[in-house]
Amino acid sequence: MAYMFYLKKCLLPVTPDKLTIKINGNNKTVNLIDEGEINILKKAGLTDIEFTCMIPNVKYPFGVYKFGFVGASYFLSYFKILKVSKLPFQFIVTRSFPNGRGIFNTNMKVSLESYTIEESADEGFDCMVKIKLKQWRNYGTKTVKVSVQQEKTTAAPEAPRAAESAPAPASNQTYTVKKGDCLWAIARKFYGSGAKYTTIYNANKGVIGGNPNLIYPGQVLTIPAG
Repeated sequence: MAYMFYLKKCLLPVTPDKLTIKINGNNKTVNLIDEGEINILKKAGLTDIEFTCMIPNVKYPFGVYKFGFVGASYFLSYFKILKVSKLPFQFIVTRSFPNGRGIFNTNMKVSLESYTIEESADEGFDCMVKIKLKQWRNYGTKTVKVSVQQEKTTAAPEAPRAAESAPAPASNQTYTVKKGDCLWAIARKFYGSGAKYTTIYNANKGVIGGNPNLIYPGQVLTIPAG
């Protein structure tokens, strides 16, 4: 079976002999009274990917180079750019039978978490690079529009003003009864209180007669001093 490993657009020259893909979980186990241990299922966590690849410094017949042979320094610089750029990239693995028929592919956006470069005399001029990737999920802050309705300020109703008392006359006055008058209204006009109609009635019994409710236009009443 043939494998092809791509980090972004970079094809690894030698296919790693082992690939580990770990799909993490976020499930939570809790203990309930009288129920025992239960498992709360949650959305899967981010996937971890690990592999070790050989980066040759000499051209091997089994190496694959899309645009001609390049040494290890090219790939090591490329890994560094992927790390320091702080940007996600596509990790692609294609799998096919010897006859070229495809099996299935891995295509995932990832970040380069770490990579370790190992050199040993056993490998000659070649480097072994252990790479750790982590799945990257797109995210963004959500804008929530909050509508704040301002409370309308209602003016408190003004307290009714106390009726201003008319100053009582300082000396006796006269008043000519008009159409629609009554002793209550006349007392309120001169004394500020209709309840003082008796003061006017007592001073004018000879004019009004025995019924204080019967007064007539044209009658001249004496308004006693307050």
